[in-house]
Amino acid sequence: MAVLVGKQAPEFNVKAVINGGEVVDSYTLSQLKGKYVVLFFYPLDFTFVCPTELHAFQAKLSEFESKNVQLVGCSVDSWFSHVAWLNTPKKQGGIEGVTYPILSDFNKEISRDYDVLNEALGAAYRGLFLIDKDGIVRHQLVNDLPLGRNVDEALRLVDALQFTEKHGEVCPANWQEGEEAMKPNKEGLNTYFEPEKANA
Repeated sequence: MAVLVGKQAPEFNVKAVINGGEVVDSYTLSQLKGKYVVLFFYPLDFTFVCPTELHAFQAKLSEFESKNVQLVGCSVDSWFSHVAWLNTPKKQGGIEGVTYPILSDFNKEISRDYDVLNEALGAAYRGLFLIDKDGIVRHQLVNDLPLGRNVDEALRLVDALQFTEKHGEVCPANWQEGEEAMKPNKEGLNTYFEPEKANA
């Protein structure tokens, strides 16, 4: 699998469904420059784990937006399928109420460019990419088909990226917003572990 972290995120220009049902002919990554982007791939519309993920992202949409993050979903389904799924109630396995953009990667080009395409299935693995305001990939995660993602972890990574950009410090394991970070040097590490020494 290609490691895209630290590289320019591959551009895309495809049809997408936005605002819960409106089809646009051209949705591009470049139009989002100046925003952070969480681009996530899911295998297929009208499946089982997928609607739980899409609704979980929708439930946290306002938190992402408050951090200047654009959520973007993507699958290899047609825009017709996306609209039909958006018109299907949640209790029937649909994603009615989801409002962030969903890309139609009908030619599988985006999935290949981000190297998340399961060629045998013809659909994407559960890839997630955190892209910064300059279009650089700062985090990537790929789950196998049965494994749903943790939306709170995606938010935590946004917080960590924005913290380190603002303060120049680095975020240790399990860091949460509001917790102590550390200087990226030996002295910073020693200072971070000082409370442990005191309690030893």
